[in-house]
Amino acid sequence: MTVAMQATNPTRIVIVGGGIAGLLLATRLGDTLGRGGRAHVTLIDKSATHIWKPMLHTIAAGTRDVQQQQVIYLAHARDHGFDYQPGEMEGLDRGARVVKLAELRAPSGEVVIGSRTVEYDVLILALGSRANDFGTPGVLEHCHFIDSQAQAEVFNEALRIRIFQSVVAKSPLRVSIVGAGATGVELAAELSRLLEVAASYGDAGIRSRLKLTLYESAPRILAAFPPAVSESSEAQLRHIGFNVQTGTRVTAAESDGLQLGDGTMQAADLMVWAAGVKAPEFLGKLDGIAVNRANQISVRPTLQALDDDRIFALGDCSTLTLAGNERALAPTAQVATQQAQFLAKHLPDWLETGSLPDFAFHDFGALVSLSDYNAFGTLGQFGFFRGGFIKGRFAQLSHAMLYRQHQQALHGFRKATLLWTAERINGLVQPSIRLT
Repeated sequence: MTVAMQATNPTRIVIVGGGIAGLLLATRLGDTLGRGGRAHVTLIDKSATHIWKPMLHTIAAGTRDVQQQQVIYLAHARDHGFDYQPGEMEGLDRGARVVKLAELRAPSGEVVIGSRTVEYDVLILALGSRANDFGTPGVLEHCHFIDSQAQAEVFNEALRIRIFQSVVAKSPLRVSIVGAGATGVELAAELSRLLEVAASYGDAGIRSRLKLTLYESAPRILAAFPPAVSESSEAQLRHIGFNVQTGTRVTAAESDGLQLGDGTMQAADLMVWAAGVKAPEFLGKLDGIAVNRANQISVRPTLQALDDDRIFALGDCSTLTLAGNERALAPTAQVATQQAQFLAKHLPDWLETGSLPDFAFHDFGALVSLSDYNAFGTLGQFGFFRGGFIKGRFAQLSHAMLYRQHQQALHGFRKATLLWTAERINGLVQPSIRLT
């Protein structure tokens, strides 16, 4: 018997996590199933707003207007036939088919919403990932993370304080970034660009006082990218004056710097931890759900959990090794988007027939953007120039188009065009960096 046949009311589809995959899937299912009453689609997320995760480093640096880029869940839900509930998942009762949500607290500590449960017929987990501190002492206490809008804004506030102190005292601004994946590399370049622009607001020497070091334990930066991208990106970072240390392990973080594997201490005013990937801790403790060491849920090629047909997981919080591949799919925006598109297309039929095809990933390449300085990438295994290396303006435009495609997928062509136009107009009348 199919899920739709068992339900006496519209099928309750609950999506936990409003990131790239979760919001795109909620939008599509709300449009196709929610509006017509075939299903009741609910999106749960702790935050009230969505930011495209590959853009978080620009929010952290203050080179993008967060108000201009965020999607308000409640308004988007109204426009696309699904419901939004604020909440943070903390557990699951598979027998009762309920998601357990923790209490939500205001910054003051006041309980805004108590702990509660949400019933489901179909559960889709799209909780994303975060950096992995690997239990390194002091990291949680002394390092910033850039895994969410809230964390990006906390870092930006700390950054602006340090910049102000540097301007007044004419002192160095020492920044250490641990992890030279896309987040770490792109954040480094964005910080340089920020201070170049900031120099025009009264302190011409502020950029020259930025002393930034990027630490990577692997032999090269951007280890998940082709070597040509890694080599070109490292050369660009060194060219703008940054210290790149590969093959370097950080063993501890303290209030005034990082301890390295060779026993030396490197002083820093701001420290960012952007190394590793892991899913939320509680996923490793869910009722009968198989996960790997990074708490990512093991799924079948249909994106269903190994032991429960009613539970799906996609994006960074899942792990899937496709037939013919030795490694699991990488936790990238490209994978998350394609998995959301797959479920949006096939889940309605599965509700009626109980049948799902296997997910197939199409590698369209990888891109890294070093702010306005440069961009590098490969074209993947599709198109006329398979595996081709690209750089410069073409690569920058290609990277920018990824975000525009995300906007169009969420809002449609007309509204996405209006948003782009509004952003361009805003850029003409407002400062290009965050000053307050």
